[in-house]
Amino acid sequence: MEKYYTRACNFYYGQNSVAKIKTKTALPLNGNKFISFDSLEIINKSGSKIYHIKSIKKLNKKLKKKINFDLKKITKKKFLKKISFLESPILMGVINMTPDSFSDGGKYNKKKLAFEYAKYLVSRGCKIIDIGGESTRPGAKDVKANIEWQRISGALKKIKKLNKPISIDTRKGFVMEKAIKNKINIINDVSGLRYDAKTIQILKKTKIPFVIHHMQGTPLTMQKKPKYKNVLTEIYDFFEKRIKELRELGIYHNNIILDPGIGFGKNLKHNITLIKKISLFHSLGFPIMIGTSRKRFIKDLSGINDSKERLGGTVSSSIYAMLQGVQILRVHNINEVNQSLKVFRSLI
Repeated sequence: MEKYYTRACNFYYGQNSVAKIKTKTALPLNGNKFISFDSLEIINKSGSKIYHIKSIKKLNKKLKKKINFDLKKITKKKFLKKISFLESPILMGVINMTPDSFSDGGKYNKKKLAFEYAKYLVSRGCKIIDIGGESTRPGAKDVKANIEWQRISGALKKIKKLNKPISIDTRKGFVMEKAIKNKINIINDVSGLRYDAKTIQILKKTKIPFVIHHMQGTPLTMQKKPKYKNVLTEIYDFFEKRIKELRELGIYHNNIILDPGIGFGKNLKHNITLIKKISLFHSLGFPIMIGTSRKRFIKDLSGINDSKERLGGTVSSSIYAMLQGVQILRVHNINEVNQSLKVFRSLI
């Protein structure tokens, strides 16, 4: 059978969504009554077509079976260990403890500065604190694992006192193991657990949530003419294959987050396609995270080169991701993004 992909679309929000669900004219997205949909875009290699949910029963038996299977994953509630998505999206605040991050290199690379900034992020609505000791900006070179750990370890011990979930942004098993011993909550590996073979064995020992992140190439090479035939379905297939591989390697739990990797081996067209149709990934059955904050696609569209002056693009893409039901937004400007989401929610 030809492969088909199912994307929820034509969304409703707030009380309008609640009313639609009550009259059975829309289905809840991720079990959330405040965001629902009444149509599906069915995609295959030759194109796509949008169907109202009421017309699915008229399709052929095999296709209908596939769509109904996907619908169960699209509509079910998503959970993570110690993290609730009752009010979605939740915000992941970024603390880069590196001298060369593309957005704030060197600004928070001392434990006292990082701790004070973490307190600020939490006070402004941050629900998860993401700490990294290695830059993965385009062109970045690898950092030795012991140096990466030295950069973050002191701050991590202080930030734990805030009693908020902590994510460690690392590709290295050594750093993961140290962080897990310090009782962090999420592993955020931009390599999709492909950089270090030890990471699988480490994650098999625990049910700690982790991110499967898509990246074409490495930080050093990823922006050298990235190519896809169909970026949307290729990344979907990557996630599907990677989840299957992890199951075969002995990771059976569902504490998994999917991140399509905006800016990681993608050009402007690829990034815009992924953001526009990110709701496709709901049919894989796991929470979705996206990081559009200060990314280069904003510069490509606006002409603003300074990463710190890309707040408008960050806010607009974050709102759009919220409207597609994305559960986690990884952002730098927590206060401004949180404020914009609150105001926008009150208007819909």
